Amino acid sequence: MTDEIVRAPIYVQINETLRRLIREADFQAGDQFLTERQICERFDVSRATANKALSGLVAEGVLEFRKGVGTFVRSGVLDYDLRALVSFTEKALAAGWTPSTRVLALEERAGAEIPEAVADRLALDAADAVCYIERLRLVDDSPVILEHRFVVSRYCAGLTERDLTGSLYALWTDRYGLRIAGADQTIRAVAIRGREAELLAVQPQAAGLLALSTGFLEGGDPLWYEETLYRGDAYEFHNRLGPVTRGRPATGTLRTVEG
Repeated sequence: MTDEIVRAPIYVQINETLRRLIREADFQAGDQFLTERQICERFDVSRATANKALSGLVAEGVLEFRKGVGTFVRSGVLDYDLRALVSFTEKALAAGWTPSTRVLALEERAGAEIPEAVADRLALDAADAVCYIERLRLVDDSPVILEHRFVVSRYCAGLTERDLTGSLYALWTDRYGLRIAGADQTIRAVAIRGREAELLAVQPQAAGLLALSTGFLEGGDPLWYEETLYRGDAYEFHNRLGPVTRGRPATGTLRTVEG
């Protein structure tokens, strides 16, 4: 853990410290945040480093910039950062909400018992086992995410429901020592129906966003496949785009490098 902190760029370390200030209620939703100059003085860093740390939090939706006024702690909908794997728990805490999780299912399944498409994504054979997890994620007791996830069992033996009430990313990293490289993800708009509408406390046919994601360890081995449904009225998806390019457009598949 210490080695990771030492290797991290200065602006990343400052970014995490600023998150903690928000999470620990030094700043409330709607409050004006530290300026670049204040960050420079507080951490003894350059203006460019302070700007990079602040810009990262703005891009993630934790802060918002108001031209001519300053930078403020955001309130309102949760933000989904398309550029990184970010813990739902950390995101909700940073936004000033209280996150919680209801574990709806935790089952061990043989590779032969899961859908063929999922087995292919996880590169399983009939002898492999997976852990199927279904979770409902809430902020201030309001459901916002319904998550269905298949995890390759050999990487995380002994999971219990209690383990699943927080961030899986932290669990995999801290307890199991796994190094997560990122995920391949697609997102599409859907209508929320039936049991899913009931669980998410929305009207049938309400708008939702469905994220299909396969996560990988360093070295390329698949770790999980998930189908996660987000309430359309509770989430915004954010990304920072690069400069205009000419010629052949990039593919629509996003490589994300997390909650």
